[in-house]
Amino acid sequence: MQIGVVGLGKMGGNISVRLARHGHQVVLYDRDPNMVSQIGGRAEGSISSSGLADMVGKLTAPRTVWLMLPAGSITEQAVETLCGLMTKGDIVIDGGNSYYKDDIRRAKTMREKGMHYVDVGTSGGVWGLERGYCMMIGGDADAVEHINPILSALAPGLGGIERTPHRGAALDARAEQGYLHCGPAGAGHFVKMVHNGIEYGIMEAYAEGFDVLRNKNSHDLPETERFDLNMPDIAEVWRRGSVISSWLLDLCASALAKNETLSDYTGQVADSGEGRWTIEAAIEEAVPAPVLTASLFTRFRSRTGNNFAEKMLSAMRFQFGGHVEQHLTEKKHGGEVSEVKG
Repeated sequence: MQIGVVGLGKMGGNISVRLARHGHQVVLYDRDPNMVSQIGGRAEGSISSSGLADMVGKLTAPRTVWLMLPAGSITEQAVETLCGLMTKGDIVIDGGNSYYKDDIRRAKTMREKGMHYVDVGTSGGVWGLERGYCMMIGGDADAVEHINPILSALAPGLGGIERTPHRGAALDARAEQGYLHCGPAGAGHFVKMVHNGIEYGIMEAYAEGFDVLRNKNSHDLPETERFDLNMPDIAEVWRRGSVISSWLLDLCASALAKNETLSDYTGQVADSGEGRWTIEAAIEEAVPAPVLTASLFTRFRSRTGNNFAEKMLSAMRFQFGGHVEQHLTEKKHGGEVSEVKG
């Protein structure tokens, strides 16, 4: 299948390469020509383009374009431009982390022009090239079915994970492959939004736990109750058969093995939007979400003075998504077209 990919940063570039490995022809565009050349050298059979109009011209109708851009004005402008360039039956996929209410609005606008809008919440970070991407999809069933070859190529597949008992024929078999049509436009990004909110909570629990372990040798404690605990070894043993084992714990173990004090991190932890939107949704639905809310507020606190827990959060974010700490003087939402929060 032929597809255009716009935004060739950490995730967009690897998505392009993975699709090429599965035999799809990818038309590449990024506002940085060097990124187009770099990814073009890795994505066999890909075609370079110099702009959105050039990309659309190199795609055969019905066209499919995947946007992997930062949420907000950059994605909004790209969708608007593509609406003016594409024709009836074409599909625009937003694979970034857009706000689900924006998806609903965009899909309505495109539907009125006979085009399709599909939102794909994409999880996998910098590891997705080899592991595959977990995808949560919103949009018309016909459009989602049309791009199924793309989705199945990007998904991780069943792999070595044990199958869940009692899953019947009424349940969607695609979920076992790592991707799911969640509902109409906006549903995919809504599910991904809550996914990221949960991620905040899990990461905060690990971070606080390791902080408690680290401070067990505090001079404020009675000398007989102090323990000098080996953090890398504890993280490692928890990976083996523990009920709290997870990929995020794997990343904790990796970070601690490299640098037990996490001195490479300041502990200033960014939030990319989805955590806030999850709390807003909880408020709209009158659903109590104390853990998710506290984990978001902890990230706010981390920017005004931090401790080992915030360094642990920063370490996990860098490990799974390549997210580099931003200093307070940097613009919160500044970003290049070639990068998306994963």
